[in-house]
Amino acid sequence: MQFTAEMIAGLLNGTIVGDKSATVSTVSSIDGGKAGSLAYLTNPKYEQYLYTTEATIVLVDNTFEPKQEVRATLIKVENVGQCVLNLLEMYNASRPRKTGISKLASIHEGATLGEGCYVGDFSVVEATAKIGANVQIYPQCYVGDNVTIGEGTKIYPGVKIYEGSVIGKNCILHAGVVIGADGFGFAPKEDGTFAKIPQLGNVIIEDNVELGANTCIDRAKTDSTIIRRGVKLDNLIQIGHNVEIGANTVMSAQVGIAGTTKVGSNCFVAGQVGIADHVTIGNRVKIGSKSGIDKNVADDEIRFGYPALPGMQYHRSFAVFRQLPDMSQKMRELEKRIAKLEE
Repeated sequence: MQFTAEMIAGLLNGTIVGDKSATVSTVSSIDGGKAGSLAYLTNPKYEQYLYTTEATIVLVDNTFEPKQEVRATLIKVENVGQCVLNLLEMYNASRPRKTGISKLASIHEGATLGEGCYVGDFSVVEATAKIGANVQIYPQCYVGDNVTIGEGTKIYPGVKIYEGSVIGKNCILHAGVVIGADGFGFAPKEDGTFAKIPQLGNVIIEDNVELGANTCIDRAKTDSTIIRRGVKLDNLIQIGHNVEIGANTVMSAQVGIAGTTKVGSNCFVAGQVGIADHVTIGNRVKIGSKSGIDKNVADDEIRFGYPALPGMQYHRSFAVFRQLPDMSQKMRELEKRIAKLEE
């Protein structure tokens, strides 16, 4: 789909500097812009690329004044970041939507599908599954017995949803996601082997949740593992059994959360964080990358390091740690001087 500068300026309430008939059909970064693409300048350090970009149209701030000649047509707007988001959403909505049920899909006669659903090749939908309207299930997915999927949810190739799981409305599950596999529960026996503890609960994922590729969320031992509305999880995340993650919490890649831990709402957890079992994390908590959490964290706290410390304490400790080699050298010199004085 093509858009002219005049159309885009009208949508964004912007001002055109250049050719109002310039046409674009895709979006690009300013340093990688090609003819026919729309780029944007949100960070001043990328201004150098404005003068060399091949992009046809570039969004800039209302107050921006170029220092050199610009070949691209400029559209000046009040908030470039928000305007880019609006355009990306509009462009995404204009993309063709997959529809229809593949003849190569296996759908049990006891399953129910709402209107406008798409089910791709070699996907399986088991008995008593309930699929809402406009759900998209891409090829090679598995939807188990008694699974419920809310309307508008998109399930990319290779997703596996075990029996009894509940997925809300307008969720996105990227390729390779596994929902409802058994939690890691084993009891040691006297002979050194382990007895498997049955995992009889399920997983509940509320509305507007997005799960990155190859993320795994284990079913509960009893009751439910719960991912609250608006949660965004990156790729390669492990959520253990009976964990609860609060609304609008965001986690970066390779986070691991052990069983029965509770994470509050509006938290930010950076990459490769590990959280031990039976820990409670408050609301609006921020945890720095590669931190290890083994104790409860109160609301609005910041944690870094392993074991994780309060933010300012960690930074002060790290400042000392960096100086340890010099401090060690000075200590040895002082010891020598003291030894001479004692002589």
